[in-house]
Amino acid sequence: MEGLKPIVEQFNQRIRWKDFRGAARHIVPERQAAFLKARRDMQDERDLSITDFEVLEVTQSEDGLRAFVTTRFQWMRLPSATEQTATVTSEFVFQHGTWLLERMLDGPFDGELP
Repeated sequence: MEGLKPIVEQFNQRIRWKDFRGAARHIVPERQAAFLKARRDMQDERDLSITDFEVLEVTQSEDGLRAFVTTRFQWMRLPSATEQTATVTSEFVFQHGTWLLERMLDGPFDGELP
């Protein structure tokens, strides 16, 4: 779990500051290209603003190879000017000596990392 916290923080900071290429490095390899394509297609560099995030809870599977992170995200995606808030569950897997994001439910990327 020691190595997980910095990965979660880095991923969240990178998406907050629209460093989607850097954020993709924290995603399982087979989903990185689709994540980046979705950012381009949705014009997220221009239209998505993540205004805040807070990690609420982190739990780990019994075998220690999966972790579940609950985060509250606040964001806006143009053309809407309404800030949205969601409690997002992210599933990280331990692969090749590092934690990688495999699934993300709800939030600004809902349905993209099923």
